[in-house]
Amino acid sequence: MSSDHVPASMQRRVRERAALRCEYCGVSQEHQEATFHIDHVTPRSAGGKTSLANLALACVSCSLRKGPRRTAEDPSTGEPAALFNPRSDVWSDHLDASDDGRLVGRSPTGRATIELLKMNRPLAVALRREETVQAKGRSGA
Repeated sequence: MSSDHVPASMQRRVRERAALRCEYCGVSQEHQEATFHIDHVTPRSAGGKTSLANLALACVSCSLRKGPRRTAEDPSTGEPAALFNPRSDVWSDHLDASDDGRLVGRSPTGRATIELLKMNRPLAVALRREETVQAKGRSGA
């Protein structure tokens, strides 16, 4: 989504709140050339407001794949499932990160979101894996 309709002060607050990480796949802005998008979690076309309660920071890949969608098919059941909502859902209820950088869905919402947004695309997996290695190095683990 273009951030043209979101005031600069609101964009700054969304970025700070997200600690410059995609609130869907977890990739850091630090390793990306393209500036992350400010995403309307509930799309404006579905009545979503431009408010902090409805905005999330999204990498370009997640933002473009999500588009105006609010649901996707759960690949395990074929049933429709709500997409992960960074403003109201608890990440660990729906998603889990493995040491190898892959994300695993813990619920229909998690599985549908991972599949639709291609959250296990090779670059995202590599970046998450590298961050896990770096974090372990800092902690001495």
